[in-house]
Amino acid sequence: MRRQSRAPREDWRARVESLGFDFHTLDGPYWIEDACYRFDADEIDRIENAGNELHAMCLQAVAHVIERGEYEPLGLDQNAAAMVEASWRNGERALYGRMDLAYDGRGEPKLLEYNADTPTSLFEASIVQWHWLEDTRAGADQFNLIHEKLVERWAELLPHDAVVHFAGCLETREDEATVEYLRESCAQAGFTTDLLDISDIGWRDSGFVDLHDRPITRMFKLYPWEWMMSEGFAAHLPSAPTTWIEPAWKQVLSNKSLLPLLWRLYPGHPNLLPASHDPREIPGPVVAKPRHGREGEGVFIAERGIDFAESAVVYQGFAPLYRSEGGHALLGAWVIGDETVGLGIREDDGPVTRNTSRFVPHCFD
Repeated sequence: MRRQSRAPREDWRARVESLGFDFHTLDGPYWIEDACYRFDADEIDRIENAGNELHAMCLQAVAHVIERGEYEPLGLDQNAAAMVEASWRNGERALYGRMDLAYDGRGEPKLLEYNADTPTSLFEASIVQWHWLEDTRAGADQFNLIHEKLVERWAELLPHDAVVHFAGCLETREDEATVEYLRESCAQAGFTTDLLDISDIGWRDSGFVDLHDRPITRMFKLYPWEWMMSEGFAAHLPSAPTTWIEPAWKQVLSNKSLLPLLWRLYPGHPNLLPASHDPREIPGPVVAKPRHGREGEGVFIAERGIDFAESAVVYQGFAPLYRSEGGHALLGAWVIGDETVGLGIREDDGPVTRNTSRFVPHCFD
């Protein structure tokens, strides 16, 4: 693994905008094209295998929580727990997720968190960086079967006559692009789709409806479950005849309190870091993370440990990210269904990855 400088395509802005990637430059550069990350095939295999094993462990963790009723350590109340159990026992299947890993080409990738409910940067990882590789031939290949596997997964999730609504906070351009891309992948699988803002979902009689009063039978929502459970319409969720993508049991995985649970179930696992709700149980430097924080919000690193525990905060052993002249690099391993099928890399000047962190393409030989 190494970061390699290279010349950008002369017309790269026009090239990425033609794909619909018009947020390549925000407050600063978001898409980076004067460099790429290069791996060898063994490193890609190691990342893929780690993602597959970690995902299987996470599914076992969901089963453990439901079997034992251990919802309190996850901050899930009675209503959330009931929805988790119902969706799991009904066999509702998941679409996708992104595991954030610390890896520097040596040793084993370490799980930092699992964005299992509403991960973004999918369009960049699936489409934009693949076209970069096709144009530049910077490497022999790229760990990127995301698009093909998404199309296949929709066909596995849905009956042939399904109509799927897609919703999110569409005023946010990155969220809108993610929702639109997933909608397009579903349409390519042969399904009828419709798009609306999450605020435009209504309730009539005994079900959720769209702006045309059409019933919402299946809904992909780029909107976190913990936000849904705190909304005024949450009382309707258990009785509504809507299949949600992602399913409600993802509340166990999209919750950083998953990390102490995994460490308790699989202590010393080579792809895990020590984690606890009590920082005094973590030897050495500690990273503190809010249970439901997003995009690095509220994350801080304590070099000498912490002597007190805060409510709804998870503490994890510190694992340094790959570091180069470009900054600190976080690896996002994309899971479609139950397979790890692709990789996206975010880079930041500091050790915490945030919503302003840059996306850098990759390849392998």
